[in-house]
Amino acid sequence: MKQKNVYTLDNDERKAIQLFVNLGMPKNLAKTLLYISQIDECRCSDIERSTDMRQPEVSVAMQELRRRGWVKKQNLKKEGKGRPVHLYRPTAQLSEILTIFEQEKITEIENVNKDILSLKNIINKKE
Repeated sequence: MKQKNVYTLDNDERKAIQLFVNLGMPKNLAKTLLYISQIDECRCSDIERSTDMRQPEVSVAMQELRRRGWVKKQNLKKEGKGRPVHLYRPTAQLSEILTIFEQEKITEIENVNKDILSLKNIINKKE
């Protein structure tokens, strides 16, 4: 039997995951993002083993990462029948992704502030 090296998340990465979650990112997406940012390429099964996530959870997270353009999928040729195997590679550095995430949150805060101001104006007209 082959022995594979399994990458595990360290304490700083676990703390980063919790901070992403506190800021509104789904936990499975944060785990997958942190994992994939530490490697050159991987399969879903690698992510499952290293993050203690189930296959459907990893698949959903990978779809979102691909939708955002942060991960690229490559089909791996394999002999015979069966399910296709895909390799995933990060397309952006974690620092770039954080900058994008930060801008999304700033925009969200600005929209909330604008809505609160509009609501105050409506209420003040009524009084």
